[in-house]
This record gives sequence, structure tokens and C-alpha cells, in this order.
Amino acid sequence: MIKLTVMYNLPEEADHGAFLKWRTTEHQKENMGIPGVLKSDFYAVKEIYTHVAEPKERLRSQPLTYRYITEAYWPDMESFKDAFFDSGYQEKLMESLKRITNPIFLISEEVLSEHK
Repeated sequence: MIKLTVMYNLPEEADHGAFLKWRTTEHQKENMGIPGVLKSDFYAVKEIYTHVAEPKERLRSQPLTYRYITEAYWPDMESFKDAFFDSGYQEKLMESLKRITNPIFLISEEVLSEHK
């Protein structure tokens, strides 16, 4: 399984409520409509944990680096590349990127997965 993880922030002047409404409705539908996507998740980061600080200081010991995370899953690298690097999709992606700042895109391949 291939997972695309995108970590990002919003511009300072952004309306977070309006962003959340767009992201959890219209944009979620767009994400699920990408060819091959099996699952798409959206997260709001609440706290940061660091092992470097004293135990009671480990939570929120740093300013939030990224406020939002989106994950999308494909069955294999071929279907991911076919969909993600499609020129039509890239054009839509460039429009979506205008709403966020400092995105980081991580493309990972599942090595092990366990569920209870």
C-alpha cells in the first residue's frame, strides 16, 4: 500500500472555519474521486510530543510546526503515480495549494500493518 501524507499550515489571514468546511466536504469528495484512492483521512494537529524535554514539558514544548495533515492511500506505486502525476490532477492540486502554506508531501510504502 502507498500512502501520501501532506502536512501543512494555513496563511495567517486564513479563515480556519471556512477552510475546515471546504476540506471536509468539497475537497474530501475530490480526494476520494482520485483514481485508485482507497481511503483519505484528514487530521487537525492538537499537540506535539518531544522526548527531548523534561517529562512534564514534553507536550506542547514547541510551537506547532504543522497544523493539518491529509493522508491518502493507493494499492500500489503504479496506481499512485498514474493518478498523482496526471497533468489534470496536478492542475487541480496547484489550485488547492493556494489555500495552504509550507506543505510537505511524504510518499511512503507500507512495510508492515497490524490491526486489533
